[in-house]
Amino acid sequence: MNTSKKPLFALLGPTASGKTALALELSNRFPFEIISVDSALIYRDMDIGTAKPTPAERAAVPHHLIDICTPLEHYSAAQFVEDTLNAIEQIEARGKWPLLVGGTFLYMNALLNGLNDLPTADASYRAQLDAEAEQSGWPHLHARLAQYDPVTAARLEPTDKQRIQRALEVIHLTGRPLSESFVERVSPLKHTPILMGLDLDRALLHQRIAQRFHSMVEQGFLKELQKLKQLYPTLHANLPSMRCVGYRQAWEHLEGILSATEWIERGIIATRQLAKRQITWMRHFPGSSIHTFEATSPQVLRYLTDFIVSSLSNLETPE
Repeated sequence: MNTSKKPLFALLGPTASGKTALALELSNRFPFEIISVDSALIYRDMDIGTAKPTPAERAAVPHHLIDICTPLEHYSAAQFVEDTLNAIEQIEARGKWPLLVGGTFLYMNALLNGLNDLPTADASYRAQLDAEAEQSGWPHLHARLAQYDPVTAARLEPTDKQRIQRALEVIHLTGRPLSESFVERVSPLKHTPILMGLDLDRALLHQRIAQRFHSMVEQGFLKELQKLKQLYPTLHANLPSMRCVGYRQAWEHLEGILSATEWIERGIIATRQLAKRQITWMRHFPGSSIHTFEATSPQVLRYLTDFIVSSLSNLETPE
């Protein structure tokens, strides 16, 4: 480890792996304040469908980068990096330690590996891809992406239109794969990242996802979306906030496209697909190793605690 930098701890993992509960437990053992690494928790008034930490949990331990946008706003990885660096500075000024917690690995990648000045969108080329996808389907274009950029293709679902399109667009405009930019970027972070990842049996993870989704439905997921549409009259299905898993399917149900059973089933499937992408990120995270822990182990809290203590002893933390 680089002994010239302060440590920066992160607890990462797929959705429904138990990150929030463990982060709160760790904050009882260490002077942590939590920085959310979650592209859904940034939105105000979206509490149930994002499984947002409760007011009591947020009162017990300070949380950052939650409820910082309206559902109408766009939020980028660059904004996340800027906001996170500011939060780290403020937390450390209070004599506390930042703990990054979440599963949006695109944000973590931007923070740890830096951002790149990628080309702006090419409307004509995107229209060409859309036309081709209309004929052959996005899995066909995903297969093409795998030929030119297997690293990026491996972490994308064959139906992930937005990201497949962008990855092919970058190749078209620059002649180089998107994944190469991970190697060349420089992180703005002045810390040594110590990454802890949660892993668990896939069948159990799928069970947890289904149980939590049904619980969110019982808590009033649909009523929350109905309220959002009243609070924000210009809200529409193509906004990033409404592309969060569960919300798109709930929207289609309210529009009469999906039945009461279908939207729940598809919401669960979409959440499983998100978890799969997150796990792929964990396994192939560029530039940094993630130390994984079995999330369901009765001793997981002790293992995490021991790992943090051991990591601190191996670092010379500046005063």
